[in-house]
Amino acid sequence: MQDGRIIKVSGPLVMAENMSEAAIQDICYVGELGVIGEIIEMRGDVASIQVYEETAGIGPGEPVKTTGEALSVELGPGIVSQMFDGIQRPLDTFRDATSSNFLARGVQLPALDHEKKWWFDAAVEVGAEVSSGDIMGTVQETKLINHKIMVPNGVSGKVKKIASGEFTIDEIVYVLETADGEKEFTMLQKWPVRRGRPVKEKLNPEAPMITGQRVIDTFFPVVKGGAAAVPGPFGAGKTVVQHQIAKWADVDLVVYVGCGERGNEMTDVLNEFPELIDPTTGESLMERTILIANTSNMPVAAREASIYTGITIAEYFRDMGYNIAIMADSTSRWAEALREMSGRLEEMPGDEGYPAYLGSRLAEYYERAGRVIALGSENREGSITAISAVSPSGGDTSEPVTQNTMRVVKVYWGLSATLAQQRHFPSIDWLASYSLYSSEVGKFLDNAMQIDWSALVSEGMRILQDESQLSEIVRLVGIDSLSEKDRLTLEVAKQIREDYLQQNAFDDVDTFTSREKQQKMLSNILTFNKEGQRALELGAYLKEIIDGTVTLRDRIARSKYVSEDELEKLDQINQDISTEIQAIIAEGGMTND
Repeated sequence: MQDGRIIKVSGPLVMAENMSEAAIQDICYVGELGVIGEIIEMRGDVASIQVYEETAGIGPGEPVKTTGEALSVELGPGIVSQMFDGIQRPLDTFRDATSSNFLARGVQLPALDHEKKWWFDAAVEVGAEVSSGDIMGTVQETKLINHKIMVPNGVSGKVKKIASGEFTIDEIVYVLETADGEKEFTMLQKWPVRRGRPVKEKLNPEAPMITGQRVIDTFFPVVKGGAAAVPGPFGAGKTVVQHQIAKWADVDLVVYVGCGERGNEMTDVLNEFPELIDPTTGESLMERTILIANTSNMPVAAREASIYTGITIAEYFRDMGYNIAIMADSTSRWAEALREMSGRLEEMPGDEGYPAYLGSRLAEYYERAGRVIALGSENREGSITAISAVSPSGGDTSEPVTQNTMRVVKVYWGLSATLAQQRHFPSIDWLASYSLYSSEVGKFLDNAMQIDWSALVSEGMRILQDESQLSEIVRLVGIDSLSEKDRLTLEVAKQIREDYLQQNAFDDVDTFTSREKQQKMLSNILTFNKEGQRALELGAYLKEIIDGTVTLRDRIARSKYVSEDELEKLDQINQDISTEIQAIIAEGGMTND
């Protein structure tokens, strides 16, 4: 450690002299209290330190001690189901240690429980040759997560000693004979958060991530290993969309980063997740969730670190062969932290005062998502799907954070204030949003479901786009100017919007829709359109079709509340559509004959 001396304090930025032996990214203990900080700039022997705790009361002349280590996270058993702050301090343990609901300064706590014993089940035998990423054994961390203890990066050799048994994360569980002699290893690893963990190979994402949200899965899918952005104004439902994906996505583990958002939103997560049951396993969602909370009233510099802490933890579990979803809510607050620190460093500002390197920092974060083959002899495949909320001021998506995000993500779920005001949720604007994975997902699902899913999706989107154009005509010259076919198109588009895209996150049945149910629901609406258009061609009147199918259309509308165990009801609706419209045609005196 090197001792420096504070010469200036400016909010979360502290400048210290006599730091010539320190390096950028070194962690420091600042002031008499020993609050944690990180060196972000060196000029001669003067270090600029961003402090991850409140600096009130700290002044010039107080000491600064460097550790010589970068900001790192502890990786090992005990990490799942936990709630950490932005620099991986366990908040439950923190509260117990300080007897306070608020963050006390200068408290040093280990991220993981170093006293608890875990049962380590050895997976290799003495004499085996192992290298970086190979699995030495497993620990059943929760009912859902089997924690794999891997050989650290850059290490290889022959197993000299290993045995199953109960160990703490600090006790030696295996010994390797390496080129540099014998080395002892525990179940604990440390990794610097600003450096991505290495992989053997990066693969193209293919399989869609099922979220159970119809508008996403049908029209704007995201793949496992992809990246998506959810921009929208205040009150448009960004957080609820992310909560829904965190609850229902078919991934093995969720890392949820509450970055600069309101504390009550994290409270909702903490209250809801333990009570929610994972539909695939029947266990509590907290059994596969890691929460990182750095809310708006917590130190701004730690907000900047929280994103990196989250993605590093996600990479660790990806390397085990798991599919991970990381939610960041929101990257706008993270960018604001960057802007504040940049301003205090007196750097040249870019657009709207954000630092000129905003785009590269965002790209650097999203690049750490992806589908990969992890290091190790087993060729384990894992993925990280990054889904981030963006909170543009006033809903203006032309601002720098949204625009730089759109350059690097391939899925854009644009939330609409107008839809939110109309109580249409999720308020994803189907005309402004896009997914560059749609064609790949379409091909994948055509094969997996043995139906022409792509054609259903294309037809549904065509009707919604036609509605937009027809609505313009109606506004200009009135609905009487439209043909009966066009009026039927408007009726069917309304069904797609209200009966399919609109989804109630708080209804026990409607909150999640399986892929099979989505296909049946959409198919019924499009079958009604096809049969209705055929009836018009054969001479039926639109009023006859509308009046004669009131009950049928009500059944289509209520399909969203049909449970997954009763999907045969949707098949029956499909049969009844043809039967009832055929009867309307027959009454009009015209048939296929």
